Amino acid sequence: MSSSSFRQLDAVDPLASLRDLFDLPRDKVYLDGNSLGALPRAVHERISQFVQQEWGQDLISSWNKHNWIDLPGRVGEKIASLVGAAPGQVICADSISVNLFKLLSTALALRPGRKVIVSQQDNFPTDLYMGQGLAGLLGPERCQLRMVSADRLLPSLDEDVAVLMLTQVNFRDGCLHDMADLTEAAHAQGALVLWDLAHSAGVMPVELDRCGVDMAVGCGYKFLNGGPGAPAFLYLARRHQDRVNQALSGWMGHKRAFEFEPDYEPAQGVQRYLAGTPGILGMVALDTALDVFEGVSLGAIRKKSLALGQCFIDEILARDMPDVTLLTPRQGDQRGSQVSLAHPQAFALSQALIHQAVIVDFRAPDIIRFGFSPLYNRFEDIDRAVSTLAELLRDKGYLDARFSEI
Repeated sequence: MSSSSFRQLDAVDPLASLRDLFDLPRDKVYLDGNSLGALPRAVHERISQFVQQEWGQDLISSWNKHNWIDLPGRVGEKIASLVGAAPGQVICADSISVNLFKLLSTALALRPGRKVIVSQQDNFPTDLYMGQGLAGLLGPERCQLRMVSADRLLPSLDEDVAVLMLTQVNFRDGCLHDMADLTEAAHAQGALVLWDLAHSAGVMPVELDRCGVDMAVGCGYKFLNGGPGAPAFLYLARRHQDRVNQALSGWMGHKRAFEFEPDYEPAQGVQRYLAGTPGILGMVALDTALDVFEGVSLGAIRKKSLALGQCFIDEILARDMPDVTLLTPRQGDQRGSQVSLAHPQAFALSQALIHQAVIVDFRAPDIIRFGFSPLYNRFEDIDRAVSTLAELLRDKGYLDARFSEI
């Protein structure tokens, strides 16, 4: 495809104007939104106002005057609209890791007599680590983590399984799980399902309620563009709420938090999944960042995401790319919003791309990830990224010693 063809695709892109809502460096192609989303312009003004007026002048009164106290719920409801959840089921709090601990312990409590957490062996490491940590805390009689390959997920669901924990889009290869089918299969065996939406929320329609999902987590700093270390979110289906207490019974999850009683009594509903005092500065940034989704169809976002990915894949396959292996499925309904390539010198190649102002990331041992954020990435970005990669491979520019330095 010619460069003019890519520019023509941008000219007819119905989401093209959304790029102006982001503060992007003019000289860079940013294809790493699956690690850290770009900065929405509105966050500049909002954070400035927050620091100067709310924190700077109104001080502690802002918990009520500016409704800081309600931010976890308000932000949670904004996210709920992006993940197919009815009101009252999503709360914004803590990190994915902490929220996984809360929900895994809840799942074990909801399935007494069952002790196994099943997960994919190449799931994102923090998901596996939290399962291992909980198993170490509770002991093998109460909790075990069973890690299996993707093709062994269904056979692994036996009467000992309390919860199936999966990431909807695999962080390494970009493969997309069928949420509806896997949730149904787990339920048929009496198990609950916990989905990690870190690489799907914000770039495709997610239908937690329609699929009958029990639990989910996700982060705010990737495709939701909330900034580095932005708070995460947690979903718990209404049918499971108020049935058990969560393990991290912090004061913000108390039914009457400001009465400071010595004994814990959980709040109603998903509110009880709050723990400590939320980080308001990060919450404010995420709250503002989420406004870029207002009035934007998730279907349109997904359509553009698939088109960006398909253009990238087609160009990779059409060019001479020695030693490059496509890891991500070519079929759109089997992939998320990234394309992963393998190469023996993947680290050096990724550093060389970054040096040429094409921002990608490396995952050990040999993977380069190209993430596509439809809100701000252009088809022209695909052209430049693939052309730069092809030039580096042709000229072997990545073999320069500086690109292998860690």
